[in-house]
Amino acid sequence: MIQITIAQTTVKEFKGNSKTTGKPYHLRMQTGYAHTVDKDGNKPPYPEKFDLMLDGEQQPYSPGDYQLHPSSLYVDRDGRLAVSARLAPVARKPATA
Repeated sequence: MIQITIAQTTVKEFKGNSKTTGKPYHLRMQTGYAHTVDKDGNKPPYPEKFDLMLDGEQQPYSPGDYQLHPSSLYVDRDGRLAVSARLAPVARKPATA
């Protein structure tokens, strides 16, 4: 499982017209932090910051811990495995007394 942390709900928006096609575009991104491991299984000391693309008018993810949803993985048009991050909340364990 890859853990993702969302720290805030701020959304960065980019709008304009494509230089090649002239068609308008509107991109919305939210910052996330991925708790990754290297090829040897070692965790870096801090999560890695990345931009998470939001779909259309999708509401930003609330602050908290998430994991990648299985629908994040797909085979692209070139037959390669690709990732388009979709997040599923991680259920919090109840506090023990």
